[in-house]
Amino acid sequence: MASGTVRRWALVAVSLLNFAFVFISGADFIRFISFRAIYHNITGDTTLCQDSIPWSVALRDSSVLGSLAVDLGLLALFITQHSVLAWAPVKKALQSGLGALNRTAYCFSTVVALQILMRYWQPVTDAPCLWSVLHAPWSVWFPLLCFSLHFLCWAIICSILMIFDYPELLGLKQVYYECLGLGDPLSHKSPGAQRLLSHFRHPVCLELGVVLWLLPALSLDRLLLAGTLSSYLALAHSLDKQDLAYLCVQLNSKLQVFAEPHHGSTSTNDPKEK
Repeated sequence: MASGTVRRWALVAVSLLNFAFVFISGADFIRFISFRAIYHNITGDTTLCQDSIPWSVALRDSSVLGSLAVDLGLLALFITQHSVLAWAPVKKALQSGLGALNRTAYCFSTVVALQILMRYWQPVTDAPCLWSVLHAPWSVWFPLLCFSLHFLCWAIICSILMIFDYPELLGLKQVYYECLGLGDPLSHKSPGAQRLLSHFRHPVCLELGVVLWLLPALSLDRLLLAGTLSSYLALAHSLDKQDLAYLCVQLNSKLQVFAEPHHGSTSTNDPKEK
C-alpha cells in the first residue's frame, strides 16, 4: 500500500515538473520565434541583415553557409525527435515501458530538442534580408502591426490548446487518471474524438504560419526556419471531412453552452462526446 502511494506521488511530481519545464520553454519559444525578431526592427537595430552585401557574395561566405548548416542540423534534430516519438511502433513501445508517463516523456523530449534549437541557433547577419521595411512611417507602424498580430495569434493558440484539453496534451491527465485507476483518458473519449486526435496533430497551423512569416524583416536564417517548419506542419496536417464534421458539431455545442448558460445543468449531451 505504501509503495503504491509513493509511486503515485512520484508520478504526480514528475508530471508537474514537466509541466513547469514545458511552460517555461513555451515562453522562451514565443520570445525566440516572435517578439525578438520584431524587437530588432522597433529599436532600429541594423545588425539583423547586411543589405549592402550582394547575394552572390553572401552565398559564398563560409560564415553564412556554416550558420545555415548548423541551423539546418538543429531543425533536423527537432523534426526527427518530434516525428520518431509520434510513430506508432515507438509510441507503443514507450507506452508499455513508461505507462502513464508516456506523454510526459514525449513533451519533455520535445522541449529539450526545442531548447537546444533555440540555444544554438545561428543568426545569419552577413547576408541581405529577403525583405525589410525601412522607410518611415512603415518602419514604425509595420513592426507594431506585426507585434499586435503575433500577440493575437499566440492568444488564439493558447485558447485552442485549452479547448483541446491542455492537461491531457502535457501528460497531466494521464497521471491523474492512473492515480485514480481510470486508465487512459483517451479510452473515455468518443470514437469521433479519438479519430480526430489521431489526425489533428497540429491544431494551430494557420496561426503559426502567420507568426513564422509575418515579420518586418526576413533574414536568411528566418527563411530557413519558417520554410522548414511550415513544410513540416503542412505534411503532418491530415484532417478529412469526418474530422471537420466532428469539429463543427463540438464547436456548435460549445457555442450553445455560452449562449444559454442557464441550460447547462440540464444538458443531455453525451459526456463521451467531449
